[in-house]
Amino acid sequence: MKKVLTIAGSDCSGGAGIQADIKTITAHKMYAMSAITALTAQNTTGVYGILETDAKFMGLQLDCIFKDIYPDAVKIGMVANKDIIKTIANKLIEYKAKNIVADPVMVSTAGSRLMEEDAANTLIEKLLPLATVITPNLAEAEVLCNFPIKTKEDCIKAAETIFKKIPTAILIKGGHLANCADDLLWDNGSIHWFKGERIDNPNTHGTGCTLSSAIASNLAAGHDLVTSIQNAKDYITGALKANLNLGKGSGPLNHMYNL
Repeated sequence: MKKVLTIAGSDCSGGAGIQADIKTITAHKMYAMSAITALTAQNTTGVYGILETDAKFMGLQLDCIFKDIYPDAVKIGMVANKDIIKTIANKLIEYKAKNIVADPVMVSTAGSRLMEEDAANTLIEKLLPLATVITPNLAEAEVLCNFPIKTKEDCIKAAETIFKKIPTAILIKGGHLANCADDLLWDNGSIHWFKGERIDNPNTHGTGCTLSSAIASNLAAGHDLVTSIQNAKDYITGALKANLNLGKGSGPLNHMYNL
């Protein structure tokens, strides 16, 4: 059985973060492990509190995982502060982790910054360059490139700019582009567009977490990056089309629609 590790925050309501990742990995018939960076008090209506993990304890979690059940892929989500970020980066290097998918969770869907500036700089310098691919949404890509992204041409320009800071493959999720919902994979100059299907479902809590976990699961299975992303997008489409409707806000996906 393939093993996938998620390094992220816990969502007590089960729709995003560690819980979404574990469900996604399990739906791909793989063994899920988690190193928790923070506890959050959140639900479909918002985030009401964050309790960060101690950086030393973060390192201990990763030691326990890598020394015993070595993961075939790693997904990184919410990393709250610079000490945790440095610890994770050092451990990934120490254990020669492979197939790393980093979702740079810096800005919420509503546009609010989720990370202090010094932590964002540490993330950009230390952790994101270790990834096989990073998966920013438009708001996060705008933070990384420092200009607004409205069109597909802007996406390409943004990816070129981000690559100078973070020399790895970049998947810019174009769900909020003005005239389409296509995603751009920019891999050292080679460009691949993934056609985006707009699905009429307001319940999208945890889609970013779920996509990056699905990509990691596909990389663990031995697929190349383009195939992994396409398979992950197909999985997300199915989970959205299942039209689960839970909670009073933007509800979660049906991660187990295919079981």
